[in-house]
Amino acid sequence: MDILHLVDRLEELFNESRPIPLTRNVIVDEDRFLEIIDQMRISIPEEIKKAQQVDAQRDRILAQAQEEANRTIALAKQKGNELVQSDSIVQAGQSRAEQIVDQARIEAESMRRDADDYIIESLESLEAELTRLLNQARNGIATLTAERHASMQKEGTELLPESD
Repeated sequence: MDILHLVDRLEELFNESRPIPLTRNVIVDEDRFLEIIDQMRISIPEEIKKAQQVDAQRDRILAQAQEEANRTIALAKQKGNELVQSDSIVQAGQSRAEQIVDQARIEAESMRRDADDYIIESLESLEAELTRLLNQARNGIATLTAERHASMQKEGTELLPESD
């Protein structure tokens, strides 16, 4: 299940919760809340797997770029050997081969940078989402703890006998 969908469900649960009068607190269905949290725990490894797949795809792209660069170099060498007929042709061939190799290196580097940028962006997005979820969970726990404490204090004062 998509982590963002689970976040939406958590927000929906919050919005459906009943407010406690005269406070900014709400009553949340504990079972539904814990169920969504459990689903998030299951879903997060999936998001990590997706990031690993992106990393593997980046490695594949880099390998393809290296392979293409090697083919280009071999092709340039072959063409260079064919053009050995005169010095000016040889020099032009060597120059062109170097340009092709340089262009292949530039393209491979660009592909690697793009893949790295995508992975960084994906992982930063995942980190931000996890941080937001963790903060929401901590806020929920703090709110429930405070409510329980306030309720226990209120019950404690009601049980005390009145003095005349």
